[in-house]
Amino acid sequence: MSDAVPAVENKVKVLVLQHPQEQDHALGTAGLLVATLAQARLAIGLSWRNLGHALGEPVEARDWGVLYLGSAHAAAQGPLVALDRKGETLPNQKAALSGLKGLVVLDGSWAQAKALWWRNAWLTKLRRFVIVPDGPSLYGSLRKEARPDAVSTLEAAALALSVLEVDPGVREKVLAPFRELIAKARAAGAPGGKRDRRRRR
Repeated sequence: MSDAVPAVENKVKVLVLQHPQEQDHALGTAGLLVATLAQARLAIGLSWRNLGHALGEPVEARDWGVLYLGSAHAAAQGPLVALDRKGETLPNQKAALSGLKGLVVLDGSWAQAKALWWRNAWLTKLRRFVIVPDGPSLYGSLRKEARPDAVSTLEAAALALSVLEVDPGVREKVLAPFRELIAKARAAGAPGGKRDRRRRR
């Protein structure tokens, strides 16, 4: 995968923070997402001093956002909704999206993602977003979702990037290798996600 040419020349960088226990999960999408995007980094661990430490380069936190572990109260404002620190929808969505240079995505089960959130206080300094999926995860029967709106890390990032890049085509380019992965898993007779039942991303 490392020698493959990225399918998407994304302008908005993506940083995936992956819980260590998520590395060996079958059908995980974090590595596939990073390999698909030209500007993406995968950081595996439990905590980092700050955004720059996790990213491996100096960066201004105010220019970055994070996909928060929650749902938007007003789904009609989707597919990417900006929230304030109390979880309420911001009145000026356009301003919240303006000038965003990067997006942090948490990779792990709900419990693992929450652990990453609480162990990295600097995440609260980033702009907070939630996605509003327009359908169920492509995993289908390969994995039982904790909630109807739960999707994989790759699917969440693909949807967010399509909004941030103002290009609906970006989403399908990111999803294409994931569709191939799912098709191969089904062809190989993968059981209905027994190993992956508690995973969100």
